[in-house]
Amino acid sequence: QYMVKDGIFLGKRYEVLSKIGAGGMADVYKGKDTKLNRFVAIKVLKKEYREDADFVRKFQSEAQAAAGLMNPNIVNVYDVGEDRGLYYMVMELVEGITLKDYIERKGRLSHKEVISIAIQMCTGIGAAHAAGIIHRDIKPQNVMVLRDGSVKVADFGIARVASGGHSTLTQEALGSVHYISPEQARGSHIDARSDLYSAGVVLYEMITGRLPFEGDTPVSVAIQHINSIPLSPREIDPAIPEALEAITMKAMAPDPDNRYLSADDMLADLEEFRKNPNINFDYNVSGFQDDEDDVDKTQVLPTAASISRVGNRNREPERAQNRGRSNPP
Repeated sequence: QYMVKDGIFLGKRYEVLSKIGAGGMADVYKGKDTKLNRFVAIKVLKKEYREDADFVRKFQSEAQAAAGLMNPNIVNVYDVGEDRGLYYMVMELVEGITLKDYIERKGRLSHKEVISIAIQMCTGIGAAHAAGIIHRDIKPQNVMVLRDGSVKVADFGIARVASGGHSTLTQEALGSVHYISPEQARGSHIDARSDLYSAGVVLYEMITGRLPFEGDTPVSVAIQHINSIPLSPREIDPAIPEALEAITMKAMAPDPDNRYLSADDMLADLEEFRKNPNINFDYNVSGFQDDEDDVDKTQVLPTAASISRVGNRNREPERAQNRGRSNPP
């Protein structure tokens, strides 16, 4: 088996310089594209995945689709290849930190900063959706913040391969499960609106400095995405502008039909808010579904960490008090 080490060339073109990171399924190296004389990032599949022919085929087709995407708010994929049994993708080298690290470093972000990041994130997501690519794993760990304030969404095209095309709620999924849509948590069919839900959760975390749902296991968090409504951002911090809360909660509506229809629609509201922070979008952002069919479905009983959606549907004033008590900031 051919080994990856500093100084080797892949595809007679990409020189591997040094290892800069490792993910669940691939190692990442800083490299040099000798043909275009530029530095790149090279992702090489780990050994256990290289031996799975089905996985390799999916990796190549998904990465190839992503290689057609070029947008300033996406970590662009330049090339996909195989050399002596090593499967790799060549990407733009981004010098920055993840949005997750950025939030942890700064706590909640200023509204101006939130809007700048959210607009760039939605621009990248929208460009991918226009090309028919759903990310499936939008989370701040997959969003890069550069020194100049520009933002790039990473891992388009391979998130589906990493999850095997569905959400497996293992311990490894804990990082992702805080951001997955209810339909992903159920293992149902997903479309582009699932990415918008996840973008809403990222927005929620940026403006409040915390996650909408917490739990000890991936499954407990996933169940809350399906059955619970989080504290509204303004219950956590009344200084959050109403319009910013409205955008966040519309994106995070449990029913995809109540969310934004597209990333462009969400982007339009973000731009409106940037122009006029006092705008009133007049959305019903409680997140409650009106279809009574839901009542017969299995309910998760309220716990200290989660208040059941249906159990509190008709107790609006009481709900805010209950949730405030059961979910302290």
